[in-house]
Amino acid sequence: MHRLRTLSTVTAVLCGLLLAGDPGVATASSSSTTQARRVSAAVPTAARNASRHRQSPGSAANNGQHRSLGHPPVPSASSGATRPADPDGDPDWTAEDAIRFWTHDRMAAATDPSGRHAEPAGRTSARGGPAVKPGAKPAADSAKHFAGIKSVGVLYSGSGPETHSCTASVVDSSGHDLILTAGHCKSAHGMFVPRYDSGKSADAQPFGVFPVQEWFRDSQWAADKSVNSDLDFAFARVGTDQGKKVQDVVGANTVARTPGFTSNVTVIGYPMSTYDRADQAVSCPTRTSVLAGFNQKRIDCAGMWGGVSGGPWFSRVDLSGSGTGEIVGNVGGWNGGGPDVPASDPLYNRITYSPVYGDRFFQLYSDAQRGDHTDHGPYQQPALPYSMGTWDTWRNARLLASGDFRGTGHSDMIAVWSDGRATLYLGDGKGGFVSEQQLLAPNGTWTHAQTITAGDFAGSKQSDLMVRWSDGEVTLYGDVGKNGLNTAGTRMIGPNQTWTHATQMTAGRFTADAAARDLIVRWSDGELTLYTNVSAGTFGKENQLKAPNPRWKDATTLTSVDFSGSGRRNLMVRWSNGAIDTYPSITTSGLGDATRLQGPTTLWTGDLAMTAGNFTPDGRTDDLVVRRPDGGITLYSDTSSTELGTEHMLVAPAP
Repeated sequence: MHRLRTLSTVTAVLCGLLLAGDPGVATASSSSTTQARRVSAAVPTAARNASRHRQSPGSAANNGQHRSLGHPPVPSASSGATRPADPDGDPDWTAEDAIRFWTHDRMAAATDPSGRHAEPAGRTSARGGPAVKPGAKPAADSAKHFAGIKSVGVLYSGSGPETHSCTASVVDSSGHDLILTAGHCKSAHGMFVPRYDSGKSADAQPFGVFPVQEWFRDSQWAADKSVNSDLDFAFARVGTDQGKKVQDVVGANTVARTPGFTSNVTVIGYPMSTYDRADQAVSCPTRTSVLAGFNQKRIDCAGMWGGVSGGPWFSRVDLSGSGTGEIVGNVGGWNGGGPDVPASDPLYNRITYSPVYGDRFFQLYSDAQRGDHTDHGPYQQPALPYSMGTWDTWRNARLLASGDFRGTGHSDMIAVWSDGRATLYLGDGKGGFVSEQQLLAPNGTWTHAQTITAGDFAGSKQSDLMVRWSDGEVTLYGDVGKNGLNTAGTRMIGPNQTWTHATQMTAGRFTADAAARDLIVRWSDGELTLYTNVSAGTFGKENQLKAPNPRWKDATTLTSVDFSGSGRRNLMVRWSNGAIDTYPSITTSGLGDATRLQGPTTLWTGDLAMTAGNFTPDGRTDDLVVRRPDGGITLYSDTSSTELGTEHMLVAPAP
């Protein structure tokens, strides 16, 4: 909960508030471009007065700013004058200077110009539970407050009494004196406070305070939405505290090349008390995904408020022992590390970005250890990994089908789009996709495809695609991976009235046949039919599983899954209320009893497309891919008959 403090207890390292009485200060509630989640420290006063908004990359006024609030001039301090601010660092700046600069009087003079006492809308509570606008989608994960670890702390910087505006971490170096943060956090009068304690003064912090004496940042860095935002990382050399080097006091983290765009990380940061009055570290174990078009990755975790900029993304970390780990990213990147939305939008504290650590990062790391300032020339963005695209494209995907279309032993996926296009997505067998192939350009014919399914009807061990058209015709396209879809196919049945009522169909091995060439059809009157031994030109034998009935009229999606690895499929059914059932005991004489996988929920209603395939290495067709109404694509790996599998976001949902 919010802990009230009187002015007599305001400390030299606690200030989430701006000076009152400056009519030019743009507050979080009044600024046209509210302070970013990952804001850096204040710009020099002259530049700040010239413009209170983000300047062009590299301009003097920008100086690393991102959606700056603007800060008031430094008031006179009872401790006496201080040397002019040098944003590149001051080798003579000491811990004593920092403590004298960040005085009790300076902090005590700070008040919140907004006059707001309630917590900001959508903030994370002290217990870590996210609050979002009514009707908004919840975050995938939520950050939790904790005491912090000694190798990570807050970064005070700037020319005025603003709050700690960034997070930094100690990294291993030959000089035992380097910290890592975001490029947009570079500024003057820096002070690093490991495992910051908001209840203690600067001279009483548990691991001391360390003055920032020199900055190292890539010359091509830019705090904008260009590809140069891929370089939003920086190192700083810090001086000693009472003769002790920071690495000798708190230990150090190692840094490593980012292992990939989808991996598990633990993100740690210190939100500004302006946004999160707990004024304590937060930690979020979560999974990353690709930020399409950039050499960056993203997470969806509630609680990543302003101040977490520069915070480390750990591939592994010892939270209870050494307090160190391996860092593979930091909060920063495109637009300063998050979406371009106001702080009132729930996405502001949820969606967070990080640059990928590659050659440019390690060149800068080497420069910082040697004390060099090298211009490595123009930035050439590396070849980016394959991305499936964005939600605004995928909300137009009408139909999905999975199968082993190339004979690789794992599944690929076909999507049919609203404009008649058809696309084959090539699976990597590890839960992702590596590329796509256009099977059909936009056309009028395939806009009439009503339902599709994949099975090995030809017995070639490569999947075929069966299509039911709006006029009732059914066509089989054999060995799609080899032959494509721009062929005549095999007519299973010509245009007819009966098959216009075949609302859904799904193929698989539901009986003892060795191949996946059975077909289940749900008809518009609720009847359910199983066709066995289907092959090119024939539906084989028809078996009624359910007579026409009202209940099965509510079955909105069918797919087939294999939970055991035996090759025998279960039928998975999503109902109109969002509930999901599986049927594990299908025979030619009946459907058998249902197993409830999920109860009714609005999260699974609406215009969903769903398919199951063998997308992961376990050899089972138990990985469920879902396209939601907003265009988000999610893969649930290793789903069982009673529980959805691990959730992996393939395409981020619409904001």
